[in-house]
Amino acid sequence: MNAHSLRRLWVFLRRTTLLDRLALIVIAADILWQIASARGIKLPYGGLLAFLGAVAVIYFVVRLIPWVRRNLMWRLRNRLIVAYLFIAVVPVVLLLSMAGLASYLIYLQLGAHLLEDDLNDRAAMVMASAESLADAIEKDATPAIPPDSQKVLSLPGVAALVGATRAEFPNCRILLNREGQLPDEGTGRGYAGLSEQDEILYISAVAKQMGRQGPVQVLLEVPVTPALLDTLSSELGPVRLILLEPAKPGPAGRISIGIDNQVYVPGQEISSRKRSVGSRANFLDVRINGASTLKAVSIPPHASMATSPVLASFAVRASAINRRLFRSVGALGPILIRILEVVGFIFLAMEIAALVTGIVLTRTITRAVGDLYEATLHVRRGDFSHRIRVHQQDQLGALGESFNEMTSSITELIEDQRQKQKLENEISIAREVQEQLFPKEIPSLPALDLAAICRAARTVSGDYYDFIRLGRSQVGMALADISGKGIFAALLMASLQASLRSQATQDGNISPAELVARINRHIYLNTTDDRYATFFYAVYDGDAKTLTYTNAGHLAPFFITDSGCEELSDGGTVVGLFEEFPYTQRTLHVKPGAVLVAFSDGLSEPENVYGEEFGVARLREEATRLRHLSAAKMAKGLIAVAEQWAGTAEQADDMTVLVARMG
Repeated sequence: MNAHSLRRLWVFLRRTTLLDRLALIVIAADILWQIASARGIKLPYGGLLAFLGAVAVIYFVVRLIPWVRRNLMWRLRNRLIVAYLFIAVVPVVLLLSMAGLASYLIYLQLGAHLLEDDLNDRAAMVMASAESLADAIEKDATPAIPPDSQKVLSLPGVAALVGATRAEFPNCRILLNREGQLPDEGTGRGYAGLSEQDEILYISAVAKQMGRQGPVQVLLEVPVTPALLDTLSSELGPVRLILLEPAKPGPAGRISIGIDNQVYVPGQEISSRKRSVGSRANFLDVRINGASTLKAVSIPPHASMATSPVLASFAVRASAINRRLFRSVGALGPILIRILEVVGFIFLAMEIAALVTGIVLTRTITRAVGDLYEATLHVRRGDFSHRIRVHQQDQLGALGESFNEMTSSITELIEDQRQKQKLENEISIAREVQEQLFPKEIPSLPALDLAAICRAARTVSGDYYDFIRLGRSQVGMALADISGKGIFAALLMASLQASLRSQATQDGNISPAELVARINRHIYLNTTDDRYATFFYAVYDGDAKTLTYTNAGHLAPFFITDSGCEELSDGGTVVGLFEEFPYTQRTLHVKPGAVLVAFSDGLSEPENVYGEEFGVARLREEATRLRHLSAAKMAKGLIAVAEQWAGTAEQADDMTVLVARMG
């Protein structure tokens, strides 16, 4: 054993428990004890060690059950095979075993019956000879030679019959008138059967009758010899008879047999020499070895036991028993045997077909499940291109097709998710770009407080606000609502912002109406027909204390003063629908404390749980109520009021508000 093997053994022993190690030691000790016993070495406590070894083996069998379930029974194929064995094969094997055992017992009983019949037939022959001798003695006996005298056997008529009897039964013994020592079947007519005398087995017959000279009793004893057994006429093969004798007190030296609460030891043994079971008729024609017990009366009868058991063993072919059984039905016997063989062949063929069908179904099921398991391993590794080969059109085949459709759908979903992620990345970039479009710094002028908030409904917003420093005392304020939402609105917003800043910075003296007209033409020429924007643009002049504005289709902003709230709606239609449109402008005188509130429709259109809009009127009231706050607080307050009205953080549209406190 090399170092690697020793290391593996050590690792194995370390994984075992203390009870496992004790069981291994017990089994090893039991094996050593068995080897020593086979070599003639006697060791103490052998029975206890054998018992402990059996317990250890049972312990390991119980311990192996979880391992078998965890390893061997993990595969569905093994589970189905075991289930098929228990459901189909094991019951068939048990039935065949029971049928074989029942057949063996039947043939054993029939063989014993045949042997007993043969011995009874031979006893009947001996009885017939004994009765003939009794008749002859009764006729030839005289007062000078009574029937109880052995001399009667020498009388001419009796002597001739005695000679014929001795010729038929060599070594036979003829005894007369042994009153009280002869067996009787209870009918007063004598006895015929096996007998034992001086530990020798005989076939005996006792003939009794009443003659003129007194009672005549003839005992004819024929010793059971191998030659006699060879002459039995049945289909039995080799026959052996063993006369059993009561066991005598003392040390046991021979094999003992317990029968009827009495212990016997083998005595005289007689075996046939010329009998054979014959050749096999077919592969089912098995040799049947059987045994039975017979009774032999004791002559003279013992005080403690009137009979002695005889152990009979024999061998016979099943075909011989069948011929004997079907002999009673005559010519129909071979037909019945043929029918039985055909039925047996049909049952065997059906069982083989069922076995093959079970194996095929098992392979079909396990192959489908195995393919599905292999496919799941591919999916686990991220390979969604693997497809299951569908072998049959059944539920398992439909399962394989469903799996293929599922992996195909997953592939499409992953591709869609990849495209969506790519689009989200692009939108994220667009949002970053859009955030750069909003003013980084708010221009500051004396007596001017500016603030603006834009809450996008999506990642990017379609609303746009801007503050542009136009001169020493002038600031441009813009608010736009682009048609649509998302990336397209953001792109149009970028185009509008670029055009606005380009036009406003190139010509600082351009009027709001002219600037809006140029922006309208720019958007019309560079977008599709369905793209437009509402746009509000105003210029505040701090020196002149004026506010000049143009409203291109946008919701009218609020101009709030101490005298009230005015809506600024002068200007024209939305930008981007017509190439040329005459926009107008209006100039307002700004008093101290005046507030401009411009907003998008997302701030006035939120709905509450009852479907009621917040509305421009409520927004005007809130703006009037909050007019004394700073521009930043006023903008936050208006957004908060609109969100509170909606009751949810989810927005249907972009919310944008611009507040300018002037004067």
